[in-house]
Amino acid sequence: MFYPDTDVAAGKCERELEIATRVGRFEDEGWRVRKDGSQFWANIVITAIRDGAGQLVGFAKVTRDLTERKLAEELRRVQEEPFGLLVSSVKDYALLILDRDSIVTTWNAGAERIKGYRADEVIGSHFSRFYPEEDVLAGRCERELEAVARDGRFEDEGWRVRKDGTKFWANVVITALCDSTGELFGYGKVTRDLIERKAAEEQRRSVEASRGLMIASVRDYALLTLDASGRVVMWNAGAEKIKGYRAHEIVGKHFSVFYPEDDVLAGKCERELVAAAAHGSFEDEGWRVRKDGSRFWANVVISAIRDDLGELVGYSKVTRDLTERRRAEEEALALRVSEQANRSKDAMLGHELRNPLAPIASALQLLELRGDPRSVREHQIIDRHVKQMTRLVDDLLDVSRVNRGKIELKSARIDLRDALLKAVEIAIPLFERKNHRFEVDIPSSPAFVNGDDARLPQVFANLLTNAGKYTQDGGAITLRVRHAAHHVVVEVLDNGAGIDAQLLPRLFDLCVQGYQDVDRAEGGLGIGLTLVKSLVELHCGEVEARSAGRGRGSRFVVRLPVALSAADDDGEAPAGAPAPYASRRCEVLLVDDTTTRGRCWPRCCARSGTS
Repeated sequence: MFYPDTDVAAGKCERELEIATRVGRFEDEGWRVRKDGSQFWANIVITAIRDGAGQLVGFAKVTRDLTERKLAEELRRVQEEPFGLLVSSVKDYALLILDRDSIVTTWNAGAERIKGYRADEVIGSHFSRFYPEEDVLAGRCERELEAVARDGRFEDEGWRVRKDGTKFWANVVITALCDSTGELFGYGKVTRDLIERKAAEEQRRSVEASRGLMIASVRDYALLTLDASGRVVMWNAGAEKIKGYRAHEIVGKHFSVFYPEDDVLAGKCERELVAAAAHGSFEDEGWRVRKDGSRFWANVVISAIRDDLGELVGYSKVTRDLTERRRAEEEALALRVSEQANRSKDAMLGHELRNPLAPIASALQLLELRGDPRSVREHQIIDRHVKQMTRLVDDLLDVSRVNRGKIELKSARIDLRDALLKAVEIAIPLFERKNHRFEVDIPSSPAFVNGDDARLPQVFANLLTNAGKYTQDGGAITLRVRHAAHHVVVEVLDNGAGIDAQLLPRLFDLCVQGYQDVDRAEGGLGIGLTLVKSLVELHCGEVEARSAGRGRGSRFVVRLPVALSAADDDGEAPAGAPAPYASRRCEVLLVDDTTTRGRCWPRCCARSGTS
């Protein structure tokens, strides 16, 4: 075991024992092997041991380490052979010999490459010229030589200086050279340039320090390392924030403390480490446990850490708290399920409420076709209530959609007067039946707003029919439009039942009735005004109700933002519009629908005498 493998294989050990047995003694010099695998030059003496009868019972073996002497002889031989071809050709090491006064006596190609001096420039000079000035002044050169004289050898790493003044990081070995009497006659000096290794180490240290600072400061991720058995080795601020443990409370504990008990008992922790070791990494999402026992939904990535030989030395573990994301996903799913249920409910509600109306409407058509004069009044009553019920169902479904934010406006730049026309067309039959005096006050110029030309008529139809229902027969209703700053203001006024003062602040709430002691035959569930307010606000407008009290009428005011455009109208009435269109006040509204076709209500016109 003390011999190089080549000597063992060549049978050297057996030959030495055979010679010692035969001759009584064997002596040799050669390379031998230490426990750490390094070789040393040894003098060996093996002597045979025999008993009183002359029988061989063993051997005595004496070994001396002659490595230093061997090196001195080699260096002396090199010195005697002008450095030798081998030494002189070495370029990766600076190999030189100093005399006992520390003067350079030999210089090789490697020394010239590393330090920059030619042999004729440096031989004969003191070796301190290779050291930084501050080291020279501090007596570093002398201390190194004293260590060599005392111990026979000195090794060090530090900054050295080239001919051009630049510094490089060097590994230096200085060995004492002694003659056969042990007298010191010089020094052997070997220098290696480690500047690239030094730079790489500095960079690695800087990167590791930066990574350490980064890992320690990250608060949105739990970053930790585990040893090969799964115990916590490193812990960052994010881990403390997410899991609740301080470093001194958790380092050294098994990472299973972060898992629910049922997962631990099921062997989940061990399976994750096995998977990470087998495949390099493992990723999972699931419930984890904080220090206080509360659970959080986590994304976990465990990666195997291996050394240069591929041996598993531990694991890195990155944990993200996804509780909020999971909650948001669950809420979104619940919302989708709820919306689907609401859509189904709305469809079912609309179907169930409209279905009974369909046969009634069909029966009314049959009655009208029969033309029985005795049933005219009954026909009108039933027809009115069917239409009222249909509007009620539509409003109820619209309120449901508004509450869920499912009303979608198809907004465009429209003339609000067109929307008012459609609303008036809906309300006029009610006004006629109750013999109301309907007065309209609108500007002759367009009133442009950004709005949905289906929903805005619904707003004003609700306000007009509301006024018509709660105004006694023969009452007065006024529709007024005016410009105010950046808004178009629409007012619906009546001299009807009025509104109790204490109910005004809640008038637009769902199912609130502002009119008391009024004939309930007209129907109404208090949803029309709720829908009006919601639709107006969706148009970025506002609506308010005013009343001087019961029996003193009411006034509803809607304000909608003006829609500006580079091609704004000049304010003139459209070409070809009927004369009443430009009138400031009239009992019957006649407007142009942009194709110069006049529109009116024949029965109303006939009564007022307008052609």
